[in-house]
Amino acid sequence: MLIAATLSLYIARAFVVSVAGMLAALTGLVGLFDLIELLRRSATKPDATFAIVAQMAALRLPWICMQILPFAVLLGGIMAFWKLTRSSELIVARASGVSAWQFLAAPLLCAVAVGSFATAAVSPVSAVMRSRAEAMENIYLRTGGGPLALNGGHLWLRQSDTGLTPQGVAILHARTVSLRNGDLTARDVSIFRLDTNDRLLERVEASRARLGNGEWELDDARTILPGHLPSPPRPLTLDTNMTVARVQESFAPPDTLSFWALPGFIALLDRSGFSSIRHRLQFQTLLALPLLAGTMTLLAAGFSMRPSRRGGVAKMIGSGVAAGFALYLISKVAEEFGQSGALPTVLAAWAPAASGLMLSVALLLHLEDG
Repeated sequence: MLIAATLSLYIARAFVVSVAGMLAALTGLVGLFDLIELLRRSATKPDATFAIVAQMAALRLPWICMQILPFAVLLGGIMAFWKLTRSSELIVARASGVSAWQFLAAPLLCAVAVGSFATAAVSPVSAVMRSRAEAMENIYLRTGGGPLALNGGHLWLRQSDTGLTPQGVAILHARTVSLRNGDLTARDVSIFRLDTNDRLLERVEASRARLGNGEWELDDARTILPGHLPSPPRPLTLDTNMTVARVQESFAPPDTLSFWALPGFIALLDRSGFSSIRHRLQFQTLLALPLLAGTMTLLAAGFSMRPSRRGGVAKMIGSGVAAGFALYLISKVAEEFGQSGALPTVLAAWAPAASGLMLSVALLLHLEDG
């Protein structure tokens, strides 16, 4: 048992070093291409200096690292196991009676730990830095008004209406939305106040609305009741649980939100009438990342532990890389189905990792026991 534990630690150390080196190399390479793309986009933007573009590229590095992690585990694992096989260390270990499952346990636990650390610790940092990079990109590289300029500047919100008894909902629509100095201003605003059975109780038309501290401040608001003439224009306030930051985040990419903030924000989106499919899929994808990292480890072992004297090593390693990219393609296809609602978000996030796990376990069983 002592020999097996020592061997497992030795293999785990070689695996972690190889994965870390591969992660750094791939992140640097992709980051370089990302910097080149940002420089190309900034060529016609005089305000976007090289320092600003470099800062945006640096802020995106943790997010790139999160995207690259499964491939780094796969390629780093292939390199580590291939070197150990080429030096006959794994061959001697298996000949001495140590099962492949025994010395793969430590690298597998390391990969799961790395995936868990990325989900729990790197994801919040990546979300904050990616959000800052998106804000800088909206200012310096995009000609539109940012995420609030979606749908031609229109804004739709659904929120709880505490002013109704019993409490109903209020649906707000604005034709024009602007965000300046942290203040959200909407013009040509229509508010539909519904009861718990979704029956229209009243409609409010206002020329202007500003999102303040816990309330909408309406100017020249006219209240229209069914069967009645509109009321004279007057200032009006409507309580809300929305904030400027939450409205912005509703339109921002889900990966600009921390893993720990996603559950609460998903609940807020559901209460406000926004679609939470993308955020649910992002949350489940982050939860499945440790399993995906472990799957890539077993996949790397299955395609790189073939003794070199049998020949076909390059073909086996190439097959492993191809299998990893095929798994990535399947995950992206499942993600598209999940975002469209054709697949449940849990299935779209977990199915690729689970299918890859079954493939890698079957391959290892064939090599070890077959």
